[in-house]
Amino acid sequence: MNVRSFTMLQTLRNSWRTFPRRFATKVTVVGGDEIGSGTGIGQITGRVRSKDGGPHKVNTPSKEVVTHLPPLTEPLPNLPEAVYAKPLVESATTKVTTLVNGLRIASEPRYGQFCTVGLVLDSGPRYEVAYPSGVSHFLEKLAFNSTVNFPNKDAILKELEKNGGICDCQSSRDTLIYAASIDSRAIESVTRLLADVTLRPTLSEQEVNLARRAVSFELETLGMRPEQEPILMDMIHAAAYKENTLGLPKLCPPSNLDSIDRNVLMNYLRYHHTPDRMVIAGVGVDHDELVDHVTKYFVDTEAIWMNENLTSTGPNQVDTSQAQYTGGLVKEHCEIPIYAAAGLPELAHVVLGFEGCSHQDSDFVPLCVLNIMMGGGGSFSAGGPGKGMYSRLYTKVLNRYHWMYSATAYNHAYVDTGLFCIHGSAPPQHMRDMVEVLTRELMNMTAEPSNEELMRSKIQLQSMLLMNLESRPVVFEDVGRQVLVTGYRKRPEHFINEIEKVTAADIQRVAQRLLNSVPSVAARGDIQNLPELKDITNALNSSGRSLGRRLSRC
Repeated sequence: MNVRSFTMLQTLRNSWRTFPRRFATKVTVVGGDEIGSGTGIGQITGRVRSKDGGPHKVNTPSKEVVTHLPPLTEPLPNLPEAVYAKPLVESATTKVTTLVNGLRIASEPRYGQFCTVGLVLDSGPRYEVAYPSGVSHFLEKLAFNSTVNFPNKDAILKELEKNGGICDCQSSRDTLIYAASIDSRAIESVTRLLADVTLRPTLSEQEVNLARRAVSFELETLGMRPEQEPILMDMIHAAAYKENTLGLPKLCPPSNLDSIDRNVLMNYLRYHHTPDRMVIAGVGVDHDELVDHVTKYFVDTEAIWMNENLTSTGPNQVDTSQAQYTGGLVKEHCEIPIYAAAGLPELAHVVLGFEGCSHQDSDFVPLCVLNIMMGGGGSFSAGGPGKGMYSRLYTKVLNRYHWMYSATAYNHAYVDTGLFCIHGSAPPQHMRDMVEVLTRELMNMTAEPSNEELMRSKIQLQSMLLMNLESRPVVFEDVGRQVLVTGYRKRPEHFINEIEKVTAADIQRVAQRLLNSVPSVAARGDIQNLPELKDITNALNSSGRSLGRRLSRC
């Protein structure tokens, strides 16, 4: 800065002290007893004082009458009693009709131009004990392909697009779901389409080969992704239910890709896609109209496999085995891809699980509350208290140990059993520490939760339940699954009340029930530091006795 600039700067500073200040709005000097203008909402009296360098107004409540109307706490005179809208009984009722062949039809009215209709089948990987594992994975890829009345997939999509419809197929370990959302006026069209897709698929050799390639590509993609959850969920179920029912893989093993052909698929469909194992559910449709169309297309017309001579390659009946929880260890030492764009290091994964309960068990709702209480997520999860940031796995694990990159609790419930587990990930050198931290948190589940923690978990579970049921496809799935298992649907109000009844003693009881079972462990990645299963079991039996060296939090 030169001398001239410095002189000008000094001049400006001096002028700021000597020139009078100018305001955008003129300051009004108010007399001692004068009433200020306020905000225009009523009359506010006040006294202005000049003190501490400027005018300050001290407002006092007005005692003047500003209106001659009665207060809002009293009813207005000469007005009729208000009549409030109430939901009709019909709008809160799920109608269920069972046809002569055992096929169940469930529907629920819902306001709107569009509806969701689909099938929920008692089918899935748990029934593949006598088949090559991966049949359900293939069927998911082959859904909505050519049928007897639709020559190819394009014809099906064209039929849906005429009425603004979309379709989807999803398989889980014990169910297979075909669904479509479409204009309510096209209910007959979508019913005919669903009947063809589920009962009359042609399954050409070309389509089966394309499905085989799609499954193979999906398996390769899962192996290259840093997210390991789908693979780990298969592994923890395999450890918990060794070589039976729910322990059979959901993802098709690469060795079975060439073993699954059209004949295997048709034989599976013959015994598992039967009317008594189906529920056709509709949301936003007229029940009687749906029953008429289902009778026409699902009952009066036979399935394609009834008129084909198939070579028997499997059993002639459905496996009805009960799930047998065994516990155990399944591990895979491998290299997990590093996702450099996210700045994540190489991670090793571990899942610790225990036998839970079925969704028909009296402890199901308390276990769901415990699951919310444990919560968890990733170290980069965004959100506030409503997204689980106050859950135990956040406050006691992710917030204390910088090397923990994720810790999440899961509760899987089935018709005859359940699986409660916690998945964690950390760099390989912290594998032993991670197992000890998760083991300690599992043991701490039996401690009495505070009233604040319990209420927060219950309210969060209630809000999640109601928020999810705002979606029509979610209501469809809820109706279909409940009717498939019990023959009727429990209303959301039932679960809200059951959640409200959960006490701290219930949480402690179900936590102890979990820990009384044999632990299941699944691990994947660089897991050379993984403790032995017997060490984990001993630590759980010794109230969280240390597995090794002192833990480092920072």
